[in-house]
Amino acid sequence: MEYTVAAIDVGTTKICTLIGEVDEAGTLRIVGVGLVPSRGLRKGMVVNVAQASEAILESVERAERISGYTVERALVGMGGQHISAFNSRGVAAVSRGNRDVTLADINRVLEAARAVALPHNRQIIHVIPRSYTLDGQEGIRDPLGLYGFRLEVDAHVVTGSSTAIRNLMKCVEGADVEVAELILQPLASAEAVLTDAEREMGVAVVDIGGGTTDIGIFIDDAICHTVILPTGGNHLTNDIAVGLRAPFANAEEIKIQCGHALPEVLEEERIEVVSFGSEGRRSVSRRFLAQIVRARMEEIFDLIQQEIKRSGYSGLLPAGIVLCGGTGSLKGIEALGREVMQLPIRVGHPHDMYGLTDMIKGPACATSVGLLLWTLHHPQVEAPEPEGPSIWQRVTQWLRAFLPG
Repeated sequence: MEYTVAAIDVGTTKICTLIGEVDEAGTLRIVGVGLVPSRGLRKGMVVNVAQASEAILESVERAERISGYTVERALVGMGGQHISAFNSRGVAAVSRGNRDVTLADINRVLEAARAVALPHNRQIIHVIPRSYTLDGQEGIRDPLGLYGFRLEVDAHVVTGSSTAIRNLMKCVEGADVEVAELILQPLASAEAVLTDAEREMGVAVVDIGGGTTDIGIFIDDAICHTVILPTGGNHLTNDIAVGLRAPFANAEEIKIQCGHALPEVLEEERIEVVSFGSEGRRSVSRRFLAQIVRARMEEIFDLIQQEIKRSGYSGLLPAGIVLCGGTGSLKGIEALGREVMQLPIRVGHPHDMYGLTDMIKGPACATSVGLLLWTLHHPQVEAPEPEGPSIWQRVTQWLRAFLPG
């Protein structure tokens, strides 16, 4: 059955809306793209609802004009430093009868895994099964239909700030779009850039965005660790702006056009820079620019390495690291990463898509494409739990139940 899907990636530097058609063979074809600069967000979190809603609406309208479809419901990618994750274990008895594991049994064991104490200001975003155990038999990927008595699950639980989640949903709903599901951005990026072999052997997907760096570690085709670091490409741009005494917007343009992570490989070359002060424009060495870039990128790679060591999986990543996000397009970043981290590193580009791919084929749009691919690999999409009714609404409902008419 053919159907359409929509996804909105709300990032610190850009908002990308994609509309895709999925045919009977499960092939995704991109038919609508809406890319606009982000407004009202800082480090992946909403700081101005009105500005963020306007930017999301602009992005959605662009995608609608190109595709001819109307976006009423979409998957939404979210990140930010408020995200945290942990592994949890759930246990449930297989229901009586023929003792074959059913979907109801799987749902009950996942509910048991999510039954953890959380602060009142946090809520669960994902409960992702890593592996199942049935009557002591470990390493089961899909227990459906198997015979047994005791079912256990090892699950990865992702939580976020209720305030941040509600604010993001409010902005999307302010653009007249219903949130079908919230997807953690590193999980979406992994759908777009990782291969099956990498996920099986052990790999880390690192999405270096504008305000944050998202890390997801996969081993045995299961997510093991996720974390959001509060540093990204904007920090690199700010260093360039300070070092070259240039406005931030010009520093961003210089980074994209002339930035390089390895100053030692560059020949002596001068570039024109718009700077503050009466001089207006001046000439600087491109090698000096690269020295600024290298210093900040070394720091970011050091933070990534520290986080991987802290996770306990540093020796279990033979497939190394796959980089994506806007900073993944930086020249020389792969070589510098290999030098600092002593691991295989490649830049990930979205795959398994057709149609209007010219604007989204780079690593910067990995999350956006991954959100659409999520619907193919995880077809059971559930709406986020709505907030409970207010006291006044409950009183009104009670009165309606007793009053005639």
